[in-house]
Amino acid sequence: MYSKYHNKKTEVHNILFDSKKESVRYQELDLLQRAKEISCLQLQPKFDLIVNGKKIGFYKADFSYIDEKTGKTIVEDTKGYTTQTYRIKKKLIKALYNIDIIET
Repeated sequence: MYSKYHNKKTEVHNILFDSKKESVRYQELDLLQRAKEISCLQLQPKFDLIVNGKKIGFYKADFSYIDEKTGKTIVEDTKGYTTQTYRIKKKLIKALYNIDIIET
């Protein structure tokens, strides 16, 4: 079944992904983790969007992990299409958490 963005839900290792592209990226990250190049791989980490003490929503990334070379936490979103809502949330994540989201 296709969504409005024409992505096809795909299952890998008993995990259902929103798109084939996202499932392929997961497999790449899984291999990197097995090779100990990254660690602490998380699927769909959630970040609360709190402005002036009020929660206005949340952002759910596709992946986060630690780059073992730098020790830095990386947040990724697998995108085929960027929406206006995503672009706003990306700016909020940068402002609130000082995190640059990598788009793959």
